[in-house]
Amino acid sequence: MDKLRGMQVFVTVADCGSFSAAAAQLGMSAVMVGKYIQQLEQHLGSRLMERSTRRQSLSEAGKAYYTHCRQVLELVEAAEASVASLHSAPRGLLRVSAPLTLGRQVIAPLLADYLARYPEVQIELMLSNSRVDLIGDGYDLAIRIGAQPDEGLVARALPAYQLALAAAPSYLAAHGTPQHPSELAAHHCLTQRVWNERQGWVSLPDRDGQDWPTTSRLACNDSQALLLAARQGAGIILQPLVLLAEDVAAGRLVTLLSDFWPAPLPCHLLYLPDTRPRPRLHSLVDFLLGTLPGYIPAAN
Repeated sequence: MDKLRGMQVFVTVADCGSFSAAAAQLGMSAVMVGKYIQQLEQHLGSRLMERSTRRQSLSEAGKAYYTHCRQVLELVEAAEASVASLHSAPRGLLRVSAPLTLGRQVIAPLLADYLARYPEVQIELMLSNSRVDLIGDGYDLAIRIGAQPDEGLVARALPAYQLALAAAPSYLAAHGTPQHPSELAAHHCLTQRVWNERQGWVSLPDRDGQDWPTTSRLACNDSQALLLAARQGAGIILQPLVLLAEDVAAGRLVTLLSDFWPAPLPCHLLYLPDTRPRPRLHSLVDFLLGTLPGYIPAAN
């Protein structure tokens, strides 16, 4: 039995939650995945997985074995990385976490350019506004907006993230152009529902401490949907400038009240400190630091 391969299969099943999902990730059949797990269990004399018709979960023995398998595989990866550093071309898998809007509008297109430059690297990009644990969730790199980065992580500053107000020319023609935030109460404001759960995250100066917006006729939990509605003249939108920039440049939207936009939010690249050589990670870090400033619109 190939113990190392068996450990890799076991860890992948534990991470994916099923034989079929692990098989797809590993490029083998679900039957073969099952054989590896069965061989490990026979070798160890203990059941590692509690099986159901749809999903596998770790037994108590499996949980303990999983922790040690991860450590072994990380040591193997470190050994391979020490050799890989001698090669000029980075190679291997990178797992990247990024916020939804920034990831969709900027990071994903840039990663396409990065992959073209480094054909032996694979990237798994996960978009979520949730805060990931780089160690616990198994990420190589995270891009975060807002709060100060976690202590113990390497933090590389990116251009600040600006929220902006805008509306379609058709809306402004019908309802007028506000000259001060105090006038927004008389306008149709489009609301991002997710922000309602983040009290104080978005605010405008000189509005007597009122949250954005005062009233709203259209609320949605998806920024892209709000953008499409704003294009059609549904109202005034407050969204990241990276989302609005293309429509503003094309004249489909007009920015408003730029003197009153919220203070820009800090943005960082985060990764774990490590003395081991990691050429693929650092090639991506260097690439993003060199290219992102040209793709994140300047803060107000």
